[in-house]
Amino acid sequence: MNWLKTIEDLSFKKLRYDSKCPENLNYDFNRNGELRHIDTNEPFIFNYNSSRYSNHERYEVLGHLITQYVYELLEWGCKLQKNYIPIDALDSEPKSFFFMSANVFKNCTTLVVLLQDRGVFRAGQWDQKTIIHEGLQYGTQIPFITMALQCSWEVIVLNPNDNFLDLKTEEKSCCVLKSHVIPKRYNSSPEEHTTYVWDHFISRSTASKVAFIAHGYGGLVFINLLMQRTSEVMNKVYAVALVDSTHHTMHQTQGNYQVQGWIRKHCRKWISHSKPLDKAVGHSMKTDCPTVSAGTEKHSLAPSASLQSIFKYLKNELKVSTKPHLIRSPILTRSRKVMKKT
Repeated sequence: MNWLKTIEDLSFKKLRYDSKCPENLNYDFNRNGELRHIDTNEPFIFNYNSSRYSNHERYEVLGHLITQYVYELLEWGCKLQKNYIPIDALDSEPKSFFFMSANVFKNCTTLVVLLQDRGVFRAGQWDQKTIIHEGLQYGTQIPFITMALQCSWEVIVLNPNDNFLDLKTEEKSCCVLKSHVIPKRYNSSPEEHTTYVWDHFISRSTASKVAFIAHGYGGLVFINLLMQRTSEVMNKVYAVALVDSTHHTMHQTQGNYQVQGWIRKHCRKWISHSKPLDKAVGHSMKTDCPTVSAGTEKHSLAPSASLQSIFKYLKNELKVSTKPHLIRSPILTRSRKVMKKT
């Protein structure tokens, strides 16, 4: 799947025109997935004028457009389906959503779940600033999705930061916009969102092997899920790639030695570090898991830098988990052969 070809088919420029964005936001993604000025081919410049407020407002508009564009890439480039939640939501109720591939509930043996850090970025993004300054290949989850689909695995892309409906109202007396937020039912936090999708989708998939790739706060969210649905998660999840995770095993597991043992066996951490990719880093605590370098010192680039290593790990763990266990017959000893004489 050449998802970069989709960039040429799905025009970011058209999305800008349709949304009536400011004229000074004259940028588009080139064929390499890099954001460049249409006329000068220069990277994005934050300080467009002397007004900090105007620059920030322009930056927010760009972020919103990128979010919508990545959603389109997920649907049309990666062929993922958008699923609105909660599943029993009323038409008038604010809803969240996430994305998943077509066969999660049919003939699916292996499923990969992507869980990003906390922030303004939504489904399909590891980091929005990285998309703006480094490109779609480094800041989005699309290379991970593509690689998983090439392995004939199914994919679920969570949307843990889409927690509220923001209603801005204008005060007539002072002409100031005030923000009023409405929490989305079962999705008011990354933890709540992830648990809901687990209960209604991941746990019900036909996949017997599920892997999580979690970045930053996403690692903490996964450990929370593990504690909330311990037996289900331990039975269904075969491997977890924690990238610069902010989880705290000792604190979150509350002395649960069974869970701590599971984490040591089924989790692996990649952390931003000066050492080359995959080199062991420090001495892992007894309650935590093996830790290696992500091959970069930048938190925002840790997922893209460790992409190949993560999938090598997932493939190896999948082979181990699916390898048939040989049941050895007990060795007959001379004493066992002796039969009582009748």
